[in-house]
Amino acid sequence: MTEKYKIYLSEDTKSRLINDAELFEFTKKDETVNLNAFLKALIVNYFDQYRHDSEALLSNIMQDLTDLTSITDKDAAVLADKIVSTYIKADRLHNSKNTALTLTVSGSSYDILKIIENNMLKDTSLSQYLKDMFNAYLSIPRSEREAIIFKDSYEDITRALKEHRILSFTNTTSGDDKAYYVEPYIIAPSKEEQCNYLLCVDRSTRKPRTFRISRLRSVFVTHDAFPINPDIQKELQEKAIRSPHSVSLTVKAIVRLNQYGVRKFKAITKNRPIVSKIEGYLYYFDWPELQLEEYFKRFGRDAIVIEPESLKESIRKFYYYGLREYSK
Repeated sequence: MTEKYKIYLSEDTKSRLINDAELFEFTKKDETVNLNAFLKALIVNYFDQYRHDSEALLSNIMQDLTDLTSITDKDAAVLADKIVSTYIKADRLHNSKNTALTLTVSGSSYDILKIIENNMLKDTSLSQYLKDMFNAYLSIPRSEREAIIFKDSYEDITRALKEHRILSFTNTTSGDDKAYYVEPYIIAPSKEEQCNYLLCVDRSTRKPRTFRISRLRSVFVTHDAFPINPDIQKELQEKAIRSPHSVSLTVKAIVRLNQYGVRKFKAITKNRPIVSKIEGYLYYFDWPELQLEEYFKRFGRDAIVIEPESLKESIRKFYYYGLREYSK
């Protein structure tokens, strides 16, 4: 069964939902953002949590009201509902213009909307209920929102971590249906808490690897168990704290920044490496080489790598081939 619903969202809410859909790579065949598919996943995976949290909030407010006053339970329920609808679920941007959105649902998402229509609306519309749900979702840190959208994958990975079971999955970045078999160790958010990563050991190469969880498909917990290696666990725990998006080899590096480079280093915070020591304009790092390369490529002449030679050569080639193409 398929049905279409028209809902109204503030432009701010719609924009932020589109940002999540884009970050979590919900796209159509033409590579444009598939907001409808994203919202269906949100509704299916978040409804139970939202319902539970909403009921718990009302219950806590009612309990506080009855504890502090002589109000009856019935009046407390009415007042609690008024407090939630007026102060908690009210739009943060009261003057923001609403925009219409057609939501096409089927399967599980259709079933949940029918449950909402038949049981949850009371004195509100379906559009307002979904609007409140989406705003509640957006109030959660993005790394936790990712866990909601990819709920099934997270549950399987969490079980494999707990039981020390080998995981299998495919990965959207590989460009094929290759199955990976890994020994999972840690789930860790990136430094900016944009996405979560699975740090693991590849069974075929016996090397540490990291995978962005939103890009995993066909996640399956096998029956095969594996022993935890304390040395690998310690190594991956350190990577999880510093740079979970990369488990490449760590190097000791020295980068000379000029005054503009220092300003850029303070301003460019995404994937910024942690400084071990600063001596004037010399910045010392103990960090994965690939991440240092990707970060300092953005600095041009304002950051010059002193060592290691391999990092210096990689960045030099990057600018050399770029200049050669622009000179044609």
